[in-house]
Amino acid sequence: MANHRIERVNEQILKETAEIIRTVKDPRVSGAFVSVTRADCTADLKYCKIYYSVMGEHRDGDCGKGLAQAAGYIRSCLAKRMNLRITPELSFVNDESLRRGAHISELLSQIEKELDAADVGGDDDG
Repeated sequence: MANHRIERVNEQILKETAEIIRTVKDPRVSGAFVSVTRADCTADLKYCKIYYSVMGEHRDGDCGKGLAQAAGYIRSCLAKRMNLRITPELSFVNDESLRRGAHISELLSQIEKELDAADVGGDDDG
């Protein structure tokens, strides 16, 4: 039963944090396209890791520093929006899975093009 509650809290934190990040006025955050991919709270709901991904030209390090600076603001907004006895302390973790997925997709496309080119050259033998 408790695990189910933590999952619901994680989903709600994910949703609310994604909306709150749009209101952050730090140019390192507001100038970047930040996508919140996952929220992971501890069992006692005291700490929460927010996994995010940055798309585009902005450097991840600057955005991560901006999010770390805005963690207090984001936490206070979460406290106002959610009905929790204790609002968890937030830490932000850069999620590389989207970038890795795009890179793998790119590699597979290259391999497919090379195989198609090899098949076209191989059909003339027959």
